[in-house]
Amino acid sequence: MSRRRQEGPAPGYSRRAVVGLGLAATTGVLPLTDGPSAGGSSETGAQTGAGTGADWAGAGGPRGAEARDTEGETALQAPTPAPARTGRTSLTCGVPDATTFLAVFPRSGLITNEYAHRHPGAADARTHPDWAVTSGSLFADRGTAWSGVPDGLSPDPLSLLHTGSSVLRAVTVRRDFADTAVHARVLLRPPGTTARTPATDWDGGHLWLRYRSPQELYALSFRRRDGLVVIKRKWLPPGAADGTEGTYTTLAQAPCAIPYDTWHLVEAQVRTTAEATVRLRLLVDGRAVAEAVDTGPGVLAGPGGVGVRGDNTELRFAAFTAVPCPAP
Repeated sequence: MSRRRQEGPAPGYSRRAVVGLGLAATTGVLPLTDGPSAGGSSETGAQTGAGTGADWAGAGGPRGAEARDTEGETALQAPTPAPARTGRTSLTCGVPDATTFLAVFPRSGLITNEYAHRHPGAADARTHPDWAVTSGSLFADRGTAWSGVPDGLSPDPLSLLHTGSSVLRAVTVRRDFADTAVHARVLLRPPGTTARTPATDWDGGHLWLRYRSPQELYALSFRRRDGLVVIKRKWLPPGAADGTEGTYTTLAQAPCAIPYDTWHLVEAQVRTTAEATVRLRLLVDGRAVAEAVDTGPGVLAGPGGVGVRGDNTELRFAAFTAVPCPAP
């Protein structure tokens, strides 16, 4: 299903202005406090984003209360405090070395967004050396990464008015991750909808492995609206015409509906064997929930980027780490 561009307010979400961050937040959800120390279907996402929030004059506050979207003012509980940002997690694959990637986020503010991806040379573009956001917006909030409140209109340069994060696509600039395990702590809110993004089974949170392009990647879904965890490959057949959309192939799936509004540890592993067979594994809270062996056609045996994808959900992640994970 293709995501449709929204032309009006975003039903299913409510938001209020957060002074100091200069962006929209879900009603009743405050910025996170510092946490304690821690030890084949098509799912095409349109690459334009975001919906109505506060109308901001700048990072200090809104231009007027009349600009705020007050639709659906349902109070929501604040999520639990964020985990520590050190990345110290229990590794089930690999040992950190000089090639390990550990995402480090500022205390607050915009990290980067879709506008910067589309206009990298613009004076007002907020680019980042580690992350590219091809759709939506990626913010920092108390050292964690945050989608902001999802909406369906294109982000402005600093995502002050709109986020576009009903379709969030964030991938590393580095594309040399081969046999790799990605670890992260994640928190998702229950999925909503926008006029651009009606409800689908796959709405939720996903990790990317071996990202070559928007058409070639592995997607490991750790929480979907339908309660499944799914491992998929997206690829483009050789000789496909320019502009052809890649096709998703389901490699494995299983029921696993983790609770929303609380932090979970997710881990996605990928390895290539000597026979050019790719083995993938998804773990949630230390438990293997899905495994797959990809033998092609379209097997992605070489390196690529790693990243995070969100659909119709408010998503936070922290301690994002990519560690070499060689095949035994």
